[in-house]
Amino acid sequence: MLLWKIVRVALAGLLTIALQHRGFSEEPPAPRAKDHQRVMYFVDEQGAERPVTSRADWEQRRRDIVTGFEAAFGPLPDRKNLGPVKFHVVPGTRTELEKYTREKLEIEVEEGDKLRAWLLVPKGLKTHLPGIIAIHQTNGKLGKDEVSGLSGLKNLHYGLELVERGYVVIAPDYPTLGEYAYDFEKDRYQSGSMKGIWNHMRCVDLLCAHEQVDSERIAAIGHSLGGHNSIFLAVVDPRVQAVVSSCGWTPMHDCYGGKLAGWAGERYAPRIRTVYNLDANRVPFDYYELIAAVAPRAFFTCSPVGDSNFDVAGVKKAMPVVREVYDLFGVADRLQARYPECGHDFPPEVREEAYKFLDQALQERR
Repeated sequence: MLLWKIVRVALAGLLTIALQHRGFSEEPPAPRAKDHQRVMYFVDEQGAERPVTSRADWEQRRRDIVTGFEAAFGPLPDRKNLGPVKFHVVPGTRTELEKYTREKLEIEVEEGDKLRAWLLVPKGLKTHLPGIIAIHQTNGKLGKDEVSGLSGLKNLHYGLELVERGYVVIAPDYPTLGEYAYDFEKDRYQSGSMKGIWNHMRCVDLLCAHEQVDSERIAAIGHSLGGHNSIFLAVVDPRVQAVVSSCGWTPMHDCYGGKLAGWAGERYAPRIRTVYNLDANRVPFDYYELIAAVAPRAFFTCSPVGDSNFDVAGVKKAMPVVREVYDLFGVADRLQARYPECGHDFPPEVREEAYKFLDQALQERR
């Protein structure tokens, strides 16, 4: 027994050291609400379950959703006193095209860590333009080039299509993809997804500071990996006023029939394996909650019926639950879903609908 106590103390000490090495001194708190497939309730400080009947009630529930999200992905580091984003244009990368300019930025997202992103700016339009962060799919060395129209699948050139529509677009590489070499084991984050959120928020900082961008009209768009990272960004960053997620989500129990190993890799959330044992019943958040947490901001999902990654049946179960929150705010039209007859794709007709949705959502911000 004495030996086992010594081992337990040693393991606890190693865990504390590991957390401190990654920038955290203790485990994140758990959410009060335990049923993550219902959203119209909250748990008060006495532990009693209460219905959401007002926007103030919803804010309590929403804070608890963020708590559950950070329990799985780790806390967002303190962003106070960050100052302006440091960046420079990579020499020789500025290109003048007919409708826009394109230049590659090297952005210092935090000390000692730089990522590259394409910045696409429309020509002939001066100021107060909407800005958008376009996040790519899992695509190896293509990274940001695909959404910017330089390579990859034409159906995923949404960054290019949006700049031609009058948006200022920033398209960053995701860690370990494109030009972005990165070692998740040596950083301060408990998940690759939280590192992605940090980087994407720095890109939003850059957009908001751009002289041609209206900082109150910022949106996020992405396919697959970009689809769920657009959701993650909006959950923690209130500056994001609209989200388009293509093939980006389904509830945890519906993702490969509840098989969550894919979510537990270093690029996503290792704690889903190490803390929650790949058990969808134990994971402290679900997409019912995350999509609801975007409300009352605009949300559009492209969820194809043949998507083998993110089961459309789960999306169809979740949307009516999420709609209850949009109804609470009186903005049911800001929640839209399309279910095209295709596989893991973002077809032209749905992209066009998504762009019109963004136009309307961001126009309302004026």
